[in-house]
Amino acid sequence: MSKTAFVFPGQGSQSVGMGKDLYDNFDIAKQIYADADEIMEMPLSKISFEGPSEILTQTHITQPALFVHSYIILKLIGDKITAVSTAGHSLGEYTANAYANSFSFENGLKLVKKRGELMKVSGIKRPGTMAAIIGLNDEQVSEICSKAKENQIVEPANFNAPGQVVISGDVDAVRRAVEIAKQEPYKSRMAKELQVSGAFHSDLMQTSSEELKVSLEQTEMKDSDIPVYTNADAAPVRDVELIRNALYRQLMASVKWQGLIENMISELDVKKFYEIGSGKVLTGLIKRINPDTELFNISTAEDIKNLIQ
Repeated sequence: MSKTAFVFPGQGSQSVGMGKDLYDNFDIAKQIYADADEIMEMPLSKISFEGPSEILTQTHITQPALFVHSYIILKLIGDKITAVSTAGHSLGEYTANAYANSFSFENGLKLVKKRGELMKVSGIKRPGTMAAIIGLNDEQVSEICSKAKENQIVEPANFNAPGQVVISGDVDAVRRAVEIAKQEPYKSRMAKELQVSGAFHSDLMQTSSEELKVSLEQTEMKDSDIPVYTNADAAPVRDVELIRNALYRQLMASVKWQGLIENMISELDVKKFYEIGSGKVLTGLIKRINPDTELFNISTAEDIKNLIQ
């Protein structure tokens, strides 16, 4: 029997209107959104449902909005599907830990709130940007970053799939890397700066890291029920202190998404992946990593009703 993993989206997967159909159709969604609005001390539900987009895409709003949306879907799924392992992309690693019972919904949302606020501040203190490099291998992208540095920071931030790497760092250094990637001998298929509010998963996030570490240490957590494959190491953890450490290091480390998916498949014989939450970014990446996997998305009230029937 093929094994199943749950994966959870991060920033970039949000969309105005997400969760509204869940709120309209399920009482548990209404209750969780009410709890979330209270914890966040803001109308997170209204922003998720109505936007505007320029507010929803701010990192300190996007992160809790995605976390809450995915968590509601988990509660609605119940035990209809269960996973042997889990992972999430960047912010999604927090949702994965909530699914694995490493911490409660309330504690998880408070951590995500703190993380988003810290990342917003880092983006102001140390302005940076990110860019997607398509069509080159990991070594070539690392080489481009080395050439573009010039005493600034630019480094691979997301190893998403074969030929799909995101870089992060100082604005000028990232832009130099984009230009180098377009030229000989690289000639990348695409090199494009992304619309982000900071240089996430780079050393520019150091201004946030120690404060996040304190929050993680002060949060009540426990060993996870199932292995959580970490962004920082592409390896499974269950021990509570290893989980804390992985979430701390993740802020500045590159997201090894391709590696963790490959390891889930090879180590646990996972064949089915369910993306739980907004969008289809992760199933798209997994299809590129391994076309033989079975991929599913659960995002809407209709998806839930089809599952329950």
